[in-house]
Amino acid sequence: MTEMRRDFADKDDLTAYLRQQFPDALAPDAVSTVDGGRQPAIARLQAADLRRYDKTRNFLDGDVTMLAPYIRHGMLSLAEVRDHALDVNAPAKFINELGWRDYWQRLYEKLGDDIWQDQERYKTGWTADQYAADLPDDIATGTTGTCMDHFIDQLVTTGYLHNHARMWLAAYIVHWRRVRWQAGARFFLSHLLDGDPASNNLSFQWIASTFSHKPYIMNADNIRKYTGWRKRPLAPFEGSYERLARNLFPHRENE
Repeated sequence: MTEMRRDFADKDDLTAYLRQQFPDALAPDAVSTVDGGRQPAIARLQAADLRRYDKTRNFLDGDVTMLAPYIRHGMLSLAEVRDHALDVNAPAKFINELGWRDYWQRLYEKLGDDIWQDQERYKTGWTADQYAADLPDDIATGTTGTCMDHFIDQLVTTGYLHNHARMWLAAYIVHWRRVRWQAGARFFLSHLLDGDPASNNLSFQWIASTFSHKPYIMNADNIRKYTGWRKRPLAPFEGSYERLARNLFPHRENE
């Protein structure tokens, strides 16, 4: 077996080499715009405006850090991100989010491959066998006819989704389409640059209610608030949370 090259003039040189070696692996638009490596990671960390994080993080155009890919692939450790955050007096919410990531990792160490198993029963009134096992083609191709297509396209073409958009898309897959969370988790992991099995799978289980006390859903007002899509049609998410919950979970007992 011929040893693969390790030194490249630049990212374009690396990309061309990978296309030559793996012609079926990279689609024409599948190359990330994120620069990998330790130095870009440090630069991103130092440039992050953490002071506004807690007030704007839920908005799709808010001050998110984009540090997750570097943490996921070991370019930054949670400890050094935490230490930097403390040095610049970052809000407690940012430290709290680092704590969640650490928690997911500790659970992963304990559970191993069992993170692919339901940790608890669904709290939706539906049993696990009443959810489809496979992801529908229209979700995989972003042709659902809903606003979720925008997020699917972003996920597939950029390898990134804002955390709020991840929650919405996950909820759509599991609750609106009644697909098992494992199918959605696999879909996310196949595209996310920061795809981490611990955070991804256990967050999906939180959405699904197999690792929480109730299912997570959103409505059109919530999507409009954090996207600014004031006039965009947002069916099938219109209505109050109460009405949507009745439609999605008609057999759910009040718990």
